[in-house]
Amino acid sequence: MDLPVDADRLRDDIEANAAFGRVEYGDPEKRGRTNRTGSEANRAARDRLAERLEEAGLDVAVDEVGNVLGTWVPDSADPTAAPVVSGSHLDSVPEGGIFDGPLGTYAALEAVRAMREAGVEPTRPVGVVSFTEEEGGTYGNGLLGSSVATGVTGADEALAYENDAGETLGDALDRIGYRGDDAIDPATWDAFYELHVEQDTVLEEAGADAGVVTTITGITHCEATIEGEANHAGATAMGDRTDALAAASEFVLDVEAAANAVVDESSASAVGTVGSLSVSPNATNVVPGRVDAGVDVRDVETESIETIVAAARESLARLERERGVETAFERPFDVAPTPMSDRLRDAAHAAADAADRVAIDLHSGAAHDAMRVARVTDASLLFAPSRDGISHSPREWTAWEDCAAATEVLAGALARVATAE
Repeated sequence: MDLPVDADRLRDDIEANAAFGRVEYGDPEKRGRTNRTGSEANRAARDRLAERLEEAGLDVAVDEVGNVLGTWVPDSADPTAAPVVSGSHLDSVPEGGIFDGPLGTYAALEAVRAMREAGVEPTRPVGVVSFTEEEGGTYGNGLLGSSVATGVTGADEALAYENDAGETLGDALDRIGYRGDDAIDPATWDAFYELHVEQDTVLEEAGADAGVVTTITGITHCEATIEGEANHAGATAMGDRTDALAAASEFVLDVEAAANAVVDESSASAVGTVGSLSVSPNATNVVPGRVDAGVDVRDVETESIETIVAAARESLARLERERGVETAFERPFDVAPTPMSDRLRDAAHAAADAADRVAIDLHSGAAHDAMRVARVTDASLLFAPSRDGISHSPREWTAWEDCAAATEVLAGALARVATAE
């Protein structure tokens, strides 16, 4: 079942979406956008998607946290059958790329259009979804819309999240007109596919058209606090200091060493990062008295994550003994590694073969909505190549022909699953 997609139409959709929150650089190599949940750019992007869904003959629903779902119920389908759904998100990180999220959303719509134009007769409805606040840059820690839809997070809790200006998600959605009252429940879906840019170089180096993800990495975010004693940088002798930043520097290196040890000994996909430091009082002439550190640990194996987290805890305990600091450690965000559905992966490989596209297996080192949906139904994550592996950057780029090729694989997979008995 080879379903050629309209590459120009797909490009037009992504280009049009890129205009919402566009950031100008005067550099043709940089295409950036800032599309944060609740912004005017976000409203415009949602409006355009809803219009395009309706133009394609899909019925549009919006739930209480702003998730948008378009559903095609062809005459060939049992309207009560569990639908097959595909999609991603429209929001971005500040000055993010134009493909991260919108490729998957509009590829899903293009797949439906390709099926309709090819005369495919699904036996079940087919849906296109855009989840709210996948990035977590404005409200919550990420995957917000899919977390609410799958019951991981309560809607009331999510609607009470505040942005940096103190506006709640509920108020922001009311303001832009996307706090709906429809029900969107992935537990009622037969299957879910998400197409996304890879954000790494595996596909590019292999010369592959698409990636079929085996497992989405688990992610743990930890918060470490190291308290010393702030004091005068000139009048405090070196031997009399309890320098929180000096201790924190050892903590950073300990986390790095623990991750490298796991990579060397058991899991090449493990990573550990201290990605943020807040130093107080943060003055050149003051010995630092406190440091708050943000830690990100990921792997496709739970044991690897636990090993690195344990090493971080031990590092803090050692710093208390050896440097006299006081420490605290919390783990507020924890998502287990998520395997993807074998049934849907097989359909994706079959679709790639039919379209004469090269698809390879690989894992995902980033979180995606598919991992939330996988809690309640079969889910699959597909990748399109990323030039130089760059993402969350205005230099993010996936060639237009690569977008179309990966969308052909998605369309074929959706058609196979939607027509299966």
